Amino acid sequence: MRSVSRTILTFCMAAGLLAGLGHAEEGLKTRPRYLLRPGDTLDLQYRLTPEFNQTVMVQPDGYINLNVAGTIFVKGLTVDQTHDLIVQTVSTRLKDPELNLVLESFTHPYVVVAGQVAKPGQIELKEDMTALGAILMAGGFTPDAKAGQVIVFRKLNESIAEVRVLHLSGVKKTAQLEKDMALQPGDMILVPQDTISKIEHYMKVANIGMYINPLSLIP
Repeated sequence: MRSVSRTILTFCMAAGLLAGLGHAEEGLKTRPRYLLRPGDTLDLQYRLTPEFNQTVMVQPDGYINLNVAGTIFVKGLTVDQTHDLIVQTVSTRLKDPELNLVLESFTHPYVVVAGQVAKPGQIELKEDMTALGAILMAGGFTPDAKAGQVIVFRKLNESIAEVRVLHLSGVKKTAQLEKDMALQPGDMILVPQDTISKIEHYMKVANIGMYINPLSLIP
């Protein structure tokens, strides 16, 4: 009887281990790949035609300039997708190109914190960083800050941004952290001095400048 019980226990443990491995494998498969953004540097190495080798930087408009075939748009693509796009593009000039594409350097993701904080500006986005965490990284609230109306602007695309209002005054306990918000690259956080009476849930990206000008905060 004990032997049977041990066999069942061993089977259950093995099944649990396999299930755990399956979940871990699934998590690895679904992990998002890095997407190119302006400021990233790519090294292009053509095995058969090294005279066309070059290093390019992703420009602010999202394009790179290829010596062989002009400009192509790569912002938001993975390195593998960019490789395939370059090969497809230069194939009009080169026969069966063999390209080794290397991401040499990349811009660290960041958020912008503006308004009534000690040190407004860009904050490098760390894993699991929240709005309150970014504000603390920016030196914390000033005495004039309206912590009860922290505004987060998040671009949904090139023209529209989502606007969220957070009530972060008195957030000290873990039970109150639901008032906070996990951040994404490019989020802009405004800590106002005065209460803003009318805030739309969505707004044009061009209109964010009425509240915050991220370019003025770049060091």
